[in-house]
Amino acid sequence: MSAFGRYFELTKPRVVALIVFTAIIGMFLAVPAMPPWKPVLFGSLGIWLAASSAAAINHLLDQRIDALMARTAHRPLPTGGLNSRQVLLFAVVLGVLSMAVLVWQVNVLTAVLTFASLIGYAIVYTGFLKRATPQNIVIGGAAGAAPPVLGWAAISNTVDPHALLLFLIIFVWTPPHFWALAIFRRDDYAKALIPMLPVIYGVTYTRWQILYYTILLLLVSLLPWITGMSGLFYLGGAAILGGVFLYYAVRLLNPPDELFAMEVFKYSIWYLMALFAFLLIDHWLLLPTSLLS
Repeated sequence: MSAFGRYFELTKPRVVALIVFTAIIGMFLAVPAMPPWKPVLFGSLGIWLAASSAAAINHLLDQRIDALMARTAHRPLPTGGLNSRQVLLFAVVLGVLSMAVLVWQVNVLTAVLTFASLIGYAIVYTGFLKRATPQNIVIGGAAGAAPPVLGWAAISNTVDPHALLLFLIIFVWTPPHFWALAIFRRDDYAKALIPMLPVIYGVTYTRWQILYYTILLLLVSLLPWITGMSGLFYLGGAAILGGVFLYYAVRLLNPPDELFAMEVFKYSIWYLMALFAFLLIDHWLLLPTSLLS
């Protein structure tokens, strides 16, 4: 792998792409028309840089356990492709650039919220919660749920209640999303001494927790319609997507094979992307044509 490829892998591009996507949806939902291009462009860049910085710090702090887990043993630090000093410098540069872009081209509120999210994921979750409690992903999920709030703040310079609804959706989505992966990778987590839920309480208990959170997620996903933020188009999409997620969660109680947990994990990613896409399309459907020009 080239040097560029090793550094690019540090940014966890697929995870960060989902983060930036939800942030951009927050930007478009923040105004009753097309948002101005400048905060969209620089807000997206700043949030991407911050998320990439947090991902690099995650690589740095997790290098011991990454070397023990099959899913992560190929990463640049465990393989020796990069050393700790290089990764730390890379993370710091990205973090500083992120704050500079957000303060200079967006607004201070977005910079502060983004920095708090960076610290929450990279330091509080990765450095402490991940190793301290089987509820790590629940508590630490707050940092990962922040992007729509960051995007909304980039446009409006406020923390809007509707943005907090988007935060709540991702916050509730995170446990069933990640616990499905943790079930499949439970032996790796046990080997690395990480107290993930299926390691501490077992697979059956975790499957039921996934079902409970999926039911809660289905209910929470209806809040944008209940509060008048979205219309019937979104309601239909949320109901269908949530119903399919609920099917997967129920099926996971007695799965056909070990790989089914990964099917649930993969669907959860598509679920979140589609749900936020429905939010955006519904938002545009509710706007007068004159505001879209």
